[in-house]
Parts: sequence; structure tokens; C-alpha cells
Amino acid sequence: MSRTVMCRLHKEELPGLAKPPFPGSRGEDIYQNVSQKAWDEWQHHQTMIINERHLNMMDPKDRKYIMGEMEKYFAGEEFERAEGYVPPSE
Repeated sequence: MSRTVMCRLHKEELPGLAKPPFPGSRGEDIYQNVSQKAWDEWQHHQTMIINERHLNMMDPKDRKYIMGEMEKYFAGEEFERAEGYVPPSE
């Protein structure tokens, strides 16, 4: 049986991540409060931002930027979206 979490983004009990996505308190917070579904959605969104803005994840400034956007995304705050992107209708 997979573990479930009360997902911060979707506001419901959903299957959680198998392990923290990265070390430290931020990774542990995501592990405890973000569902696999929300994490997968973030990964897709993150890829669009990286491509749109031509970010270099080897650059500390760009890594700091993407981490800030991730915090906004999971907090339900306004976050950057890829220009012209229209999400598929459900």
C-alpha cells in the first residue's frame, strides 16, 4: 500500500512521493505535504519555465529562481507561467 499525504496543492488525500525529492528540510516538507500528482505537475511546469526562460540549472541564480517559483507553486500563490501556454481542457 502506498503512503498518502494531505496534498497542499490539491487539498485532498492523495498518494505521496516514494522519497524526498532532494535532501534537507525543503525536500522533507515536499515529501510530507505534496502528492505524487502535484509533484509530477510541477515537474512538467518547471520544464516549461526552464525552456521558456533558457535557464541554466548549473547557474546558482537560475536554481534560486526556480526554487522560488516552486515555493510559490505549492503555496498556491501567483507563479510564472510559460507565455502563451493554454492548459488542456479536462
